[in-house]
Amino acid sequence: MSRIGKRPVVLPKGVAAKIDAGVLSVRGPKGELKLPVGDELYRAINTEVSEGAVVVTRREESRLGRTQQGLVRALVQNMVVGVTDGYTKMLDVVGVGYKAELKGKVLNLALGFSHPVDFPVPEGITVTVDKQTRIVVTGIDKKLVGETAARIRRFRPPEPYKGKGVRFSDERVRRKVGKAAAGAGSGG
Repeated sequence: MSRIGKRPVVLPKGVAAKIDAGVLSVRGPKGELKLPVGDELYRAINTEVSEGAVVVTRREESRLGRTQQGLVRALVQNMVVGVTDGYTKMLDVVGVGYKAELKGKVLNLALGFSHPVDFPVPEGITVTVDKQTRIVVTGIDKKLVGETAARIRRFRPPEPYKGKGVRFSDERVRRKVGKAAAGAGSGG
C-alpha cells in the first residue's frame, strides 16, 4: 500500500493548479509546468484538484494502480516545488587547462580535447559559470535540470586516477592507485 501516494500535494500560497483536457497545469511565481494525466497514460488513477491540494486516487487495486499513484503524486510534488523554489545542480570542472565559459546561450567547454566543446543551453534552463570551474544549472523542471547537468558531465566524466573531468559538486570520485604504486608493493 503506497503511503506516499495517498498523501495530497498541498499547494502553497501563490500556486494554482487546474486540470484541463487531461493535462494538469501548475502555475507559480517562477513559471508554469504541465503534466498529462489523461486516461490513455494513467488509466489506473484519478487526479483531482480540490481545496488547495492535488489528490491522486486509485481506480483499481492492482500493482499498476499502486505504482501509478506513487509516480504521479511524486511528479506533481516535483512540479509544485519547481514553480515555487526551482531546482539547481552544480558541476565542477577539474583539471589543468579545463575551463567553462558562457557565450550567449552556448556553454563553451575546454576539456583537454583538441577542440572546444559547445553545448547549446536548452529552453527553460539557466546556466551560469563561476570562476571558469563551477557550472550552475537552474530551472523549474526537475527532470530537465538533471538531464542537462548529466549531458554536460557526459562530455568528460571524472577519471579515477587523477580525478580530472566534469563532476557534480557533491559527487565523490573513487580514486585508484597508479601503476607505479601498485608495482612497488610486489617485490619478488
